[in-house]
Amino acid sequence: MGIRTKTAAAWDDARLVQECLSGNEEAWSHLIEKYKRLIYSIPVKYELPPHDAADIFQSTCLELLTRLAELRKPGALPKWLMQVAHHQCMRLKLQAQRVVSRDGQPQLPEPEIPAIAETMAGQIQEEQILREAIAGLTPQCRRLIELLFLESPARPYTEVSRELGLAAGSIGFTRQKCLDRLRRRLDELGLN
Repeated sequence: MGIRTKTAAAWDDARLVQECLSGNEEAWSHLIEKYKRLIYSIPVKYELPPHDAADIFQSTCLELLTRLAELRKPGALPKWLMQVAHHQCMRLKLQAQRVVSRDGQPQLPEPEIPAIAETMAGQIQEEQILREAIAGLTPQCRRLIELLFLESPARPYTEVSRELGLAAGSIGFTRQKCLDRLRRRLDELGLN
C-alpha cells in the first residue's frame, strides 16, 4: 500500500508509526524526514564535529528502526528520539575521554553521565515544534518565513518579492499574515 508524500505529510505521529510498523517504506522515509533536524540538533548542541553528528544520526535512526514497536505512546516519539540521540552523544564523549586504563586502578570512580540540561531539552523541543509549525504553513508563507527569518543574512524585500512573485510593497503585509498563521499554529501545537 503506497502513499503519496502529500498524504503522509498530513499524518500525525500515531498514523506514521502505524504505517511504519506495517512495513510502509514511504512512511519510514517521511518519519525520518520529519525528525532529521531534531536528531541532528542534538549532536550540534554538544558541539560534535559533522562526521560524529552523522554517526549519531545514523545510530539514532537504527535504534528507531529496531525499537519502534516498543514505543507505547507515538506522541512521545520526539522526546524519545532526543533521549536516544543524547545518550549516543554522551557515549561518544565518554569514549573520547577514556585515556586512562581502569584495569590498573579499580578504585577509580565510574565516570558520571550528566543528565541532559532541562534548558537544552526544552530548547530542542521548541525548535522541533517550530519546524513542524512552519512545515504546516502554505508553501508561500513557509518560503517567505525561510527567506526573511531563517537565512543568514536575511534577504532584502526586493529579492524576496522577486523570488515569490509578489510586489515589494506587499511583502510587509504578507509577512504579517504569515506570522499570524504561524502564531496560531504554534498555539495549536502548544508553544506559546
